[in-house]
Amino acid sequence: MNLKGVLLLIFLFHTVVNATRPVITLSADEYGASIWIIGILTSTFAFLPLLFSIHAGKIIDKIGDRLPIIIGFVSLIAGMIVPAVYSTIWSLFASQLLLGIGNISIPIALQNQLGHQTTKKNRDYYFSMFSLCVAFGAVVGPLMGGYLSEHISFRIVYISCVGIGLAGIVFSLRIPKVERQIHSTPTKMMDSIKLLESPLIRKALFSSALVLYSKDIFVAYFPLLGKQMNLSTSTIGWIIALQGLATMFVRFVLPKLLEIYKREFILFVSIFVAGVAFLLLPLTSSSIIIAFLAIMMGLGLGCGQPISMTTTYNASPPERTGEVLGLRITINRLFQLIAPAFFGVIGGSVGMIGVFLFSGVLLVGGSLFFKGGKEVED
Repeated sequence: MNLKGVLLLIFLFHTVVNATRPVITLSADEYGASIWIIGILTSTFAFLPLLFSIHAGKIIDKIGDRLPIIIGFVSLIAGMIVPAVYSTIWSLFASQLLLGIGNISIPIALQNQLGHQTTKKNRDYYFSMFSLCVAFGAVVGPLMGGYLSEHISFRIVYISCVGIGLAGIVFSLRIPKVERQIHSTPTKMMDSIKLLESPLIRKALFSSALVLYSKDIFVAYFPLLGKQMNLSTSTIGWIIALQGLATMFVRFVLPKLLEIYKREFILFVSIFVAGVAFLLLPLTSSSIIIAFLAIMMGLGLGCGQPISMTTTYNASPPERTGEVLGLRITINRLFQLIAPAFFGVIGGSVGMIGVFLFSGVLLVGGSLFFKGGKEVED
């Protein structure tokens, strides 16, 4: 499979994720779930990736990328069938667990595949394109989910995503069974954790986790905030899509930015801007201003992921790239598991405004981690 196939597969996967996660939140609200329960539901998506991503990365290093990707899309399809058939809160939890299985194997295997097919010279470009396709899925997904759920039903969203999952399986079959044969000594969990002793990997993983959990909070809780502001479902979908569109734009120009500015400067400015947007968003009820802030948020959050992916892959031992990418996913999912439940408690106590204000403070504070100090290089 060429690089275009890898980019297509990650786009299909994230289209499904971004189409259904806001719908999952709204479905839970329709079933009468509290904000706290919705927070737990959102965290469920990250539970299995937190536990098994490192082990999955080790397996991918041994058996190649194709089978894990196929298993991921099969799990995704199952995760869409369950809520389409059963209209209960428990079906939503099952859906998120199954989708989480896909979120273990598909991103790790595709990032590994991309890393194998690129060189250090062009890796920044292709990981930016990879992240661009992720962002494209974040545009198409909410628009598809918003319009289908508003004009037809939540169920049709899940059924449509089954079709996308089937397409993913078909394209996955073009990936060779084993990409490369590198034999290494089996590693234990502590050996994986010791990889964090590298300052380069630590900064890359922290920026990735900070960005990803913030996007997760926005996707999970903005639909509820928008509903309180009397925004329509399609308007909520458009605003989430605009954030994704801004993320696409900044990832398209990121390779050029990396030629001009230092990586740590880009990370500091981007995360700081996203944090300010989070702080201001709940203070207005104007859909136009909210859309503008979502765009600023997308521009800010769009830089962290591709920089962290390239840096993580380049800093990995050649025979342990899947394992290190799995460690990256584990750290990301730890933040995704803790943050929604934590912010669900905040939302249940002080309302949706508190969720966005607190998240904004964390982003602004986290941006200071990249101000000054040793430069993040490859």
